[in-house]
Amino acid sequence: MSKPTLAIVGRPNVGKSTLFNRIAGERISIVEDTPGVTRDRIYATSEWLGREFHLIDTGGIEMADEPFMAQIKEQAQIAMDEADVIVLIVSGREGITDADEYVAKLLYKSKKPVVLAVNKVDNPEMRNDVFEFYSLGLGDPIPVSGSHGIGLGDVLDEVVKHFPENEEEENPDLIKFSLIGRPNVGKSSLINAILGEERVIVSNIAGTTRDAIDTYFTDSDGQEFQMIDTAGMRKRGKVYETTEKYSVMRAMRAIDRSDVVLMVLNAEEGIREYDKRIAGFAHEAGKGMVIVVNKWDAIEKETNTLHKFEEEIREEFQYLSYAPIVFVSALTKQRLNKLPEMIKEVSASQNLRISSSVLNDVIMDAVMMNPTPTDKGKRLKIYYATQVAVKPPTFVIFVNEEELMHFSYARFLENQIRKAFVFEGTPIHLIARRRK
Repeated sequence: MSKPTLAIVGRPNVGKSTLFNRIAGERISIVEDTPGVTRDRIYATSEWLGREFHLIDTGGIEMADEPFMAQIKEQAQIAMDEADVIVLIVSGREGITDADEYVAKLLYKSKKPVVLAVNKVDNPEMRNDVFEFYSLGLGDPIPVSGSHGIGLGDVLDEVVKHFPENEEEENPDLIKFSLIGRPNVGKSSLINAILGEERVIVSNIAGTTRDAIDTYFTDSDGQEFQMIDTAGMRKRGKVYETTEKYSVMRAMRAIDRSDVVLMVLNAEEGIREYDKRIAGFAHEAGKGMVIVVNKWDAIEKETNTLHKFEEEIREEFQYLSYAPIVFVSALTKQRLNKLPEMIKEVSASQNLRISSSVLNDVIMDAVMMNPTPTDKGKRLKIYYATQVAVKPPTFVIFVNEEELMHFSYARFLENQIRKAFVFEGTPIHLIARRRK
């Protein structure tokens, strides 16, 4: 189910980043201690009243930059395109400025729900000063203090009211997948080639992603697929020419709606930081993954060319060691017939359930092979393990003390589980929990 998106906009020095961090709180993703997983703090996932949502901070507008108004308009335009709800931050200390009025007019024309937050109202005496902001025409101004965390709940209460309703449950046998990657890696060509090769029935139905058309098709085995349109990840017009970082938000939305993600790399250009960033989002979201190296026909081959490229991918994407790699060409259709089968295999891994008795046999064999670690004279004891979820497969291991489960031993247990069962293309999560 797709999460709605909240954007925070406003001129410089009104406290956007402070409020962003307040809303995100401890839910800003902490990157793994593994090379390659990066997280730009301009994005976060948060939750209020049981609704999870994406959060964008449209910071970065500097007064010294020229043209100033053009930058404000660019940032506001991005927010209007990407967000379901927009929070406009103004300053209660400084009152209404020309820049506030300019952004307010842009947001008013967008027809998007806008919540007006008057920041820096740090004491009760200042609350009467918010009434002048009614003149912006954006409804009731809500006084807040980002530095003290006051009034934030009122803002989020209003935001949640404007979120779109949850979607109805879909066909559980449907496999939803998307292709993500930098512009010009060949996603569109791959989409067209996949549909040309595998199409039995195709219908275009508008998806929940803004300006996107999802394609449904059925392969020769009768498996129905929903291809999530990631057209939104491609830059549209001048607004996106210098704001590639905002295409990450569109990638996150596509990832959010997918069961399986095809991470597309350009064989001619190699691996870039952007590739690692958006692949990290899919990994952290627990999605099934296939790494697709496109334009392989354009590479001059030597004896070990494929092997060397594969080694480079494994080095740069160490956290995706479970993801299969396939080298394809949208132009020549090389190995394209493998993709639907790989998607089905990864989806099956995502939904695989292991009985507790078999799982515990594997865990106990692993402990006999490599005894549990000790810390300050106390040894980790593993009592029992059980699978609690799929998509991704998630296991709870009951122990005497959670702190004794060192990440290296958890990784060893994960490797033993992977050796015993087929979890191709999917992350698996292990949770240590103290037995009561």
